[in-house]
Amino acid sequence: MPKEARPGTGEQAKQHALEQLRQAISRGEMAPAQRLVENELAEQFGVTRASIRAALIDLASEGLVERIRNRGSRVRVVSVEEAVAITECRMVLEGLCAAKAAVEASEEQLTELADLGTAMSKAVADGEPLTYSDLNHQLHARIREFSGQRVAVELLERLNAQLVRHRFQLALRPGRAQRSLGEHLAVIEAIRARDPQAAEAAVRAHLTSVIDALGE
Repeated sequence: MPKEARPGTGEQAKQHALEQLRQAISRGEMAPAQRLVENELAEQFGVTRASIRAALIDLASEGLVERIRNRGSRVRVVSVEEAVAITECRMVLEGLCAAKAAVEASEEQLTELADLGTAMSKAVADGEPLTYSDLNHQLHARIREFSGQRVAVELLERLNAQLVRHRFQLALRPGRAQRSLGEHLAVIEAIRARDPQAAEAAVRAHLTSVIDALGE
């Protein structure tokens, strides 16, 4: 963003910094335990230190940042145990979204899910785990979007942002994509069949598999 277009102070500046930082952490551009230096971030985003500090406080409340007394802030490290607990919560919320999507999605949206399934199958066949991981992320996002369950979507976005390191590690684990492909295709099939119970069950089965993989 050009410097002149960046908000420098006030609530708008804080929101700008908040969104940029949240995206950077969610995409894995800022590593767990990485220090977040207010002066550097203020210069990077064209805002004041006060705006950065306010954004970091908000991110700490979301579980993305850890503020250490007299030492500043860093990207929070999420343990395997906590990742399992977060995934257990996701199981309930993602299951709800899949059930709602099976009822609420339009025919065009159902076709989009089918196309994502086809692309995921191709990524596995071509041996492209990072492409598969990205498509996996897109699929879950589309199901949440198509559900129309805004409260669940907001909660899931906060939870999923905390799992970015574990998501990338699982994506690169040999054989993981092949194993999860069938689980994702089962979710797509149930939603396209407009069977909410089957869709919820398929999501729960998939996330149970994720929990098992986290513990391996």
